[in-house]
Amino acid sequence: MDTKIKIFLDSNPDYKNYLRSNSYWYKILNRNPDMIGSFIEEVKEKYKLRTSDKINNVVEKIDMLSKFLNVLR
Repeated sequence: MDTKIKIFLDSNPDYKNYLRSNSYWYKILNRNPDMIGSFIEEVKEKYKLRTSDKINNVVEKIDMLSKFLNVLR
């Protein structure tokens, strides 16, 4: 595997864990290092790290808090 990609993957624990659990990515990234973007997108989708996922998480927390406050009234 390319040294830059190896260092990049080792710098983020989410990438490292996903790579260990989905070992087919080792072969893909060894053969085509340009696929790193697809790998990152797949990791973000799996671990819900996209911006839209974070916004939905905040909205759900606000909704839960508002329901809790309505119960207290």
